[in-house]
Amino acid sequence: MRVRGHQTGGRTPDSAGPPADLVLVFDAGDPLPDVLLDWAAEREIASAQLSGIGAFESVVLGYFDPLTRQYVNTRLDEQVEVLSFLGNLTRFDGVPRLHAHVVLGRRDGTTLGGHLVAARVRPTLEVFARTMPEPLERRLDPSSGLPLIDLP
Repeated sequence: MRVRGHQTGGRTPDSAGPPADLVLVFDAGDPLPDVLLDWAAEREIASAQLSGIGAFESVVLGYFDPLTRQYVNTRLDEQVEVLSFLGNLTRFDGVPRLHAHVVLGRRDGTTLGGHLVAARVRPTLEVFARTMPEPLERRLDPSSGLPLIDLP
């Protein structure tokens, strides 16, 4: 499992520095979000905006049900195109946290989408990341039970 990161613009992607633009290329077999979160922890990325495209061989999508305050998961064990990968990296209790949504294309042209719970890349996922100049923390929201971004 590898993530290759390439920094553009000559800036350092640390939590207190200026924004940095990064390109992350995930390889076949890489499990998400594990590889991405390990990478963010190793490099002390406190917050970043993410977008990408690629493909998965399997994926778990989540749908948040506000009545039960639980995610309802749907597992797909089929090859799908990642038509859109949008999300962010923040911190919750000092640990990197991924919040991402995906739109997936199936062989027959239909699409599915939802909260990215887990996925296995095949053959690649190309993610563009822009680190933020200030760390973003999440706090548990008592009304929803979700860790939401806490703005000062």
